[in-house]
Amino acid sequence: MPVRTVEQERLHRKQKLAAAYRIFAKLGLAEGLAGHITARDPELTDHFWVNRAGLDFSRITVSNLLLVNAKGEIVAGRPPLNTAAFAIHSQIHAARPDVVGAAHTHSPYGRALSALAVPLHPISQDACAFYQQHVIFDEYNGVVLSEEEGRKIATALGPHKLAILRNHGLLTVGASVESAAARYIAAERAARTQLIAAAAGPLHILDHETASFTAGQGRSDDSDRWAFDALYEIIIEEQPDLLT
Repeated sequence: MPVRTVEQERLHRKQKLAAAYRIFAKLGLAEGLAGHITARDPELTDHFWVNRAGLDFSRITVSNLLLVNAKGEIVAGRPPLNTAAFAIHSQIHAARPDVVGAAHTHSPYGRALSALAVPLHPISQDACAFYQQHVIFDEYNGVVLSEEEGRKIATALGPHKLAILRNHGLLTVGASVESAAARYIAAERAARTQLIAAAAGPLHILDHETASFTAGQGRSDDSDRWAFDALYEIIIEEQPDLLT
């Protein structure tokens, strides 16, 4: 990865973050005003950038992102802040110093899988990317509005890259905004495949040895970042206003 100044890295993360919202909107991964994607600030590392509440994902730009501190105070940008975004993401970023990006929305197939409270089974090469790298947060207490509830999610996630939040949806993290977003897209597609396959007949689940080997061949932070950048090139060509 290129060496950037703090200012350049901040702009880079904000551009990728705004693009992630637009890509999610394009792919139908949003549900009304629910959901949030965050990027840790490269200098103020207990602060993160997030969307302003009340804006559709398809309207997010670099300039209307909010910078939020560890107390939930808006340091830059115009209110309001989504309370659930702070409750969840503040605790994820606090618990995982390695995490730069985190994504959570109420996407259709992720939500459907979460209602079953089952894991992503290793039934395809793509699904194996999450083999032994995801957890089920097997608890639901309503909209996440407290930091304590966010801490529970962060604790359940542990060192993994995906959490299936029961009766809620998916949450992914990564060492970059790009990898977190790409993992969310991949997890949503894996959920869709599993639901379709299960509706058609019994699943043929790969054995542990094969699934583990395939997972080791699979997606890393770098390859997830490359997967996102392929979509990034398309979205900035189609919607260049997101960079404003």
